[in-house]
Amino acid sequence: YFSMAIGISVAVAVVSYIQENVGWGIGFGMLCAIMLCAFAVFLSGTPTYRLYAPTPGAESPFAHEDVAAKSEEARGVLRLLPIWAACLAYGVAYAQIMTLFNKQGRTLDRRIFGGLELPPAALQTLGPASILLFVPIYDRLLVPALGRATGKPSGLTLLQRVGVGMVVSMSAVIVAALVEGRRLETAREHGLVDDAGATVPMSWAWLVPQYAMMGVADVLTVVGLQEFFYDQMPRELRSLGLALYFSVMGIGGFISSALISFIDRVTRSGGGDGWFADNLNRAHLDYFYWLLAGLSAAELGLFVWLASSYTYNNNHKRLQH
Repeated sequence: YFSMAIGISVAVAVVSYIQENVGWGIGFGMLCAIMLCAFAVFLSGTPTYRLYAPTPGAESPFAHEDVAAKSEEARGVLRLLPIWAACLAYGVAYAQIMTLFNKQGRTLDRRIFGGLELPPAALQTLGPASILLFVPIYDRLLVPALGRATGKPSGLTLLQRVGVGMVVSMSAVIVAALVEGRRLETAREHGLVDDAGATVPMSWAWLVPQYAMMGVADVLTVVGLQEFFYDQMPRELRSLGLALYFSVMGIGGFISSALISFIDRVTRSGGGDGWFADNLNRAHLDYFYWLLAGLSAAELGLFVWLASSYTYNNNHKRLQH
């Protein structure tokens, strides 16, 4: 996960700059060449890969004749679904990193070092950068400290880790709402409300807290969900556990798109600009952020209630609540 954050940081920062200042074709061509090289490296290791046959007596759950065993596996999956559903609000909040956060950054002063202007997409490196900073802090400092405080080697249980991450992501959305309110106020003060292409005299650094907090939430929630679903899924269905994690992010993105479309239609119905007007100086992204914060708070309450009554699978030797 740490290595992936490094790759994302370099790719977004370098490729976005090339696409903005040199050409989109060259930027996409670079990505294609890199993927071809990665594929070649992957294929070069084919002779060393090993596929181990199942141990004698181990049968596929789909061919098992023992109905009771199949029923137990089905119950093992179903007991995870409430936790999965309670995490969808996080997926909705996470979707804003690459959408509305980016639109906010496009309107701000993005100059650094006196004259170099950052592409709006380059601001997305702030999230992975915070991951790179927080991962060693969490592993080397927070986990040992929490372990001493709680008496548990991991410091926090998997669901506690996810819950803390959801609190941080909700806080990030609240910060985003406050920053957007400040941006709109600055645009009004300088008479830029009707100038859609104007750069609001407000530094891009105002966006650092919300990006950084979402990065911290990513470390806690995303990694926690990966471990939780994989660990608690019946052994024969563990690949489905990883699919559950990915679906939280994917379905969260779909919910975000549907919610934005619905709200935009409703808020434009009276002839107004709506919350998502093309001119962001007349839009109200802050209202949407406050709505997301409310939804996150409601689903956090549901998550805490579900997590407090969840019993970890003893077969995997996890600490129970």
